[in-house]
Amino acid sequence: MKQLKKDLQAISKSLKQLTLRMEKIAKKLDKVERPKPVKKPKTKAKPEVTKKAVKVSAAATVLSIIKKSRKGVDVATLRNKTGFESRKISGIVQRFKREGKIKNNGKGIYVKA
Repeated sequence: MKQLKKDLQAISKSLKQLTLRMEKIAKKLDKVERPKPVKKPKTKAKPEVTKKAVKVSAAATVLSIIKKSRKGVDVATLRNKTGFESRKISGIVQRFKREGKIKNNGKGIYVKA
């Protein structure tokens, strides 16, 4: 009986030592498993690129206003919306009529063809 008790105590002591070793190994594994934060490479600041305004021709402006209108547009309305002179608008309108892009829908009222 005494021998059995000594054997059990020896086994218990060995188990305690193994437990301590396992805890040490577990702590080392925790340190290894934690990924280190990845540092982003520093990039040089790029200068801001500003887009230049695209200039739309007077003719394109007048044509777009006429195309958007369902009932048609007269020269006075075109003058108010664009800010162009009546002479300039009349020239543009006459050219579009010749090209067949617009047509008259009454006296002085223009619609898309």
